[in-house]
Amino acid sequence: MGKSNFLNFDNLSFQDFDENSELIPLMTPEDEELINNESLPESLPILPLRNTVLFPGVVIPITAGRDTSIKLINDANKGGKVIGVVAQMDEAVENPTAADIYKTGTVARILKVLKMPDGNTTVIIQGKKRFAIDKVISEKPYLTATISDITEAKPAPDNVEFRAIIDSIKDLSLEIIKQSPNIPSEASFAIKNIESDSFLINFVSANMNLRVDEKQELLKINDLKERALQTLKFMNLEYQKLELKNDIQSKVQSDMSQQQREYFLHQQMKTIQEELGGGVSSGEEIEEMKARAKKKKWDDKVKEHFDKELSKMQRMNPQVAEYSIQRNYLDLFLDLPWNEFSKDKFDLKRAMKILDRDHFGLDDVKKRIIEYLAVLKLRNDMKSPILCLYGPPGVGKTSLGKSIAEALGREYVRISLGGLRDEAEIRGHRKTYIGAMPGRIIQSLKKAGTSNPVFVLDEIDKLSTGNQGDPSSAMLEVLDPEQNNEFYDNFLEMGYDLSKVMFIATSNSLNTIQPALRDRMEIINVTGYTIEEKVEIAKRHLLPKQLKEHGLDSSALKIAKPQLEKIVEGYTRESGVRGLEKQIAKMVRYAAKNIAMEEDYNIKITNDDVVEILGSPRMERDKYENNNVAGVVTGLAWTSVGGDILFIESILSKGKGTLSITGNLGKVMKESATIAMEYIKSNAEEFSINPEVFDKYNVHIHVPEGATPKDGPSAGVTMLTSLVSLFTQRKVKKSLAMTGEITLRGKVLPVGGIKEKILAAKRARIKEILLCEDNRRDIEEIKPEYLKGLTFHYVTEMSDVLKIAITKQKVDNAKKL
Repeated sequence: MGKSNFLNFDNLSFQDFDENSELIPLMTPEDEELINNESLPESLPILPLRNTVLFPGVVIPITAGRDTSIKLINDANKGGKVIGVVAQMDEAVENPTAADIYKTGTVARILKVLKMPDGNTTVIIQGKKRFAIDKVISEKPYLTATISDITEAKPAPDNVEFRAIIDSIKDLSLEIIKQSPNIPSEASFAIKNIESDSFLINFVSANMNLRVDEKQELLKINDLKERALQTLKFMNLEYQKLELKNDIQSKVQSDMSQQQREYFLHQQMKTIQEELGGGVSSGEEIEEMKARAKKKKWDDKVKEHFDKELSKMQRMNPQVAEYSIQRNYLDLFLDLPWNEFSKDKFDLKRAMKILDRDHFGLDDVKKRIIEYLAVLKLRNDMKSPILCLYGPPGVGKTSLGKSIAEALGREYVRISLGGLRDEAEIRGHRKTYIGAMPGRIIQSLKKAGTSNPVFVLDEIDKLSTGNQGDPSSAMLEVLDPEQNNEFYDNFLEMGYDLSKVMFIATSNSLNTIQPALRDRMEIINVTGYTIEEKVEIAKRHLLPKQLKEHGLDSSALKIAKPQLEKIVEGYTRESGVRGLEKQIAKMVRYAAKNIAMEEDYNIKITNDDVVEILGSPRMERDKYENNNVAGVVTGLAWTSVGGDILFIESILSKGKGTLSITGNLGKVMKESATIAMEYIKSNAEEFSINPEVFDKYNVHIHVPEGATPKDGPSAGVTMLTSLVSLFTQRKVKKSLAMTGEITLRGKVLPVGGIKEKILAAKRARIKEILLCEDNRRDIEEIKPEYLKGLTFHYVTEMSDVLKIAITKQKVDNAKKL
């Protein structure tokens, strides 16, 4: 018999019909009645069937293969054509005996015997009536047994429950035929046209997809109602299985078809790539990775992790999305320079020459760098402080890192940290995320190709904090010598040794650097340049660089030192040289334009040419104002772009003794003015000031350039001098500038940014500078040649300041107070 999910009608033989024709059933109720009234013979030849149970009324074809079965069929076909059909218990038994067959069977009539082309005999039989084997009387040449009739108990025709069971069997059979793709739709007409209840039950039971022992149990049931109910139970179970199978198939069908489509497209694409010579199969890709892995210098821990991840990739389907992620992950492992180092060149004299070649000035910075390299040479160990070059823009902090890399013979890597606000930019993303990437540190190491490059962490003070975490905190692990030998990148999923990397950070401000991060770095202050240094830098570096960038040679434009000094003084106001470079670039463009237009111009630039090309000098406000008005004093200030001078003005007006302060000043600077005022009031007699003045006149202090915010304590001595000059109506010593913090006790305290302030004083043609005694050490660190023409006065008390700054000569238009 053929197999199906539930019913199999391939073994049935009925007349041709269409949807509108009446199907002639295989057994009518009248035929059933005739069969039931027939008497059974006392004995019958028994035909054992391996995997089939024959039910009354059902027609089935069987193939006879055993010699005993063929002889039985031939003898019966010649005689009465009636045989007994029983199922054998174990289909593997080749020659069954009485003990190997069931005791309940079905009397069958041979309808037709066919000789098949392959030599086998096929016989079509129809079940008639059930019987029970009483005794096997012979086994040769085939089984013969005495039999007895089995009476079937039928319910009454009007039994409601039985009618409901029969209707359910019909409906469920039709539904199964509809749902099963293996059963022809014509079978539904056979079910609809079966009139006999008994035959319907037998017909369905015979064609259900049940085991032989289950069908045999149905055949043994004498009560037709009970057999119908048991048949319905089996049908319900099989119908549920069919529904579940169809649901699963409907869900899987679209996925499978889409996957097959993608598979075929990928296979076609792969074939095309291989034909073009550019395709690599996944197997070849894995073998290539294994070959590359053999050349890596990684340790056992990394090797074990790589092999594990590679095995995972081998088990993946190349068409799934995770395959490409895993391939990128393994490519990163193979691209990283595990334990690969460039050889250091510890020629410190050569390193000093390179630093001097690339940077003019910055002697203290160069000295510290050479010391750093010397320790590295002696210890061959990078567990030393991380250098942080701190200073205003344009002084060469970043280019110093590049020079250090060249001096050591290491790869140079620059990472700009300005505006970085995502922690994953440092530590990477987990590779399960879409678009996951390793962090900047690991990416830069991959790019460098060695594990000991020079890393310049540019603008470390401009790291910001966002919703994605705090990158400055993530930098702690990178820059801590005790931790960075196992730096953990989320994408890499394991530690990487950064202890051999030389980290150099750059910063414009220390205030915005996280304290814990600042603690891990050694701060090296890169101060601004003097006028002389700027002139030399322009001559040696900036002018040749700009000529080259504009496609000109050195003969196209010549700028002498006086003209360079004029550009520095009149057109730049900064500690660095970026603004100076822009002005020189403007000069070079002037030459390039004239050459391109074939016009005459002065190759040797004069002062008039400078004014013509760059316009009128814009930085004259830096010049010292030597006026004869009481209450005007020159102070020194530090700004983010270097040192600067500022003027503090005081004026008296009749009033009730109020103090007004203007000029966009910060809280600290306003407090300095209040301190100075109170100190003067408490020491009025010492300064020969009439105390009544404080009640009759209002005092107004102003610091020009009101749009520029100003704050800090270093203007304290300047404000004090301005107020004493105002109240005494005596002039302040000309060409004098000062800086320092004051206290109510009359002390002068040191301040910072001394070098930048001294440079600003020189630019302004100041001759004398007044400082706190504790700032003497800052002056001693400056080269003597930069201090030519300057006289320094060191003080500790406010009274000393006034003795030096205030002259005995009153102003010409002195007020009578």
